[in-house]
Amino acid sequence: MHEVDYKKMEQAVTMILEAIGEDTGREGLVDTPKRVAKMYAEVFEGLNKDPRDYFETVFHEDHDEVVLVKDIPFHSMCEHHLVPFHGHAHIAYIPRDGIVAGLSKLARAVETTARRPQLQERITSTVADAMMDMLNPQGVYVLIEAEHMCMSMRGIRKPGTKTVTTVARGIYEHDDIKRAEILSLIKMS
Repeated sequence: MHEVDYKKMEQAVTMILEAIGEDTGREGLVDTPKRVAKMYAEVFEGLNKDPRDYFETVFHEDHDEVVLVKDIPFHSMCEHHLVPFHGHAHIAYIPRDGIVAGLSKLARAVETTARRPQLQERITSTVADAMMDMLNPQGVYVLIEAEHMCMSMRGIRKPGTKTVTTVARGIYEHDDIKRAEILSLIKMS
């Protein structure tokens, strides 16, 4: 486990502020390097966590149909620009042999995976793969939709643009009917 180097982050933030021509001694900026270092430690706390850990505890239930947790809010930081992106994750799986996870564990896996410098595509596949590895379900389907500030506030400057990524594992890879069922359930309000 890597310890956060707060002093190094504070120095880096001070250097950025100085590089853009700011007066780091003015009242509003005096404590900014400390605040940013604390914020980055919080925003990137998923670096020292493994989403598979949330699926170590399972329950046995006579259930072999879809389990869907949808509209899981999350935020992350684009690893290319270190600006936020945020959205919702929808996670479905079909248990095998009655092995089910606590529902909150799906949301925790998303949260942990998102809390690191990240790509949306990687969040989608990491969560799906963690569930496949630990739960051995018949299939997993993950759909994530998010708005990226690197497109909204800089570059092309198109606020409101959403990016959608999906990952299908197991039965969802080849069964068009099962995939269509999940997409229909996700669209329901």
